[in-house]
Amino acid sequence: MGKLYLVPTPIGNLEDMTFRAIRILKEVDAVLAEDTRTTMHLFQKYEISNKLIPHHLNNEHKTVDRIVNEIEEGKNYALVSDAGTPAISDPGYLLVRACVQKGIEVDCLPGATAFVPALVNSGFPCEKFVYEGFLPTKKGRQTRILQIAQEERTVVLYESPHRILKALAQFQEHFEPNRKISISREISKKFEETVRGTAAELHAHFTNHPIKGEFVVVIEGKSN
Repeated sequence: MGKLYLVPTPIGNLEDMTFRAIRILKEVDAVLAEDTRTTMHLFQKYEISNKLIPHHLNNEHKTVDRIVNEIEEGKNYALVSDAGTPAISDPGYLLVRACVQKGIEVDCLPGATAFVPALVNSGFPCEKFVYEGFLPTKKGRQTRILQIAQEERTVVLYESPHRILKALAQFQEHFEPNRKISISREISKKFEETVRGTAAELHAHFTNHPIKGEFVVVIEGKSN
């Protein structure tokens, strides 16, 4: 029986790859990639010539059984997302679940995940926190925000540049006025930035500054 490797890839700076991750990507029989074009840039930098197979949200339901069968027959696969650790707000969960159900060994390598540096940089308590992933875009969004408004632990979530101002406006409506928020974007890239303040202060900041990159939002827990 083969093995499935989950290989984190850099969230910005390509130098954040580990030696082990590069070795695994070279040694496995094939690499499953969220977007083969994105992964190809990484392959070119580290002279990896392995086979790339598309594995993303639009096809993973159809390909999981075939991949699992091939691993059972002895093939080793690696799974990568466009950036960060697979299955963290990215494809991967369905394949991991199927492998676990079949008794296939799954090895997740340590590596880049966007919310960890954002959480540590926030200055908020890190010993207990809640990871929310992306907020719903429509149905259930306000319900989720109301739940976060009552959360006493630090909350971490992702938001797109298209919805960050909407999110901050909703936070203003439902959060305590003095509740602190830390927003990090472009982590590990040239224009990396972390901005801290209340929802109102951050809304004013991003109204007057370019909104680019993916946003990691870290919210202070509600005061007792």
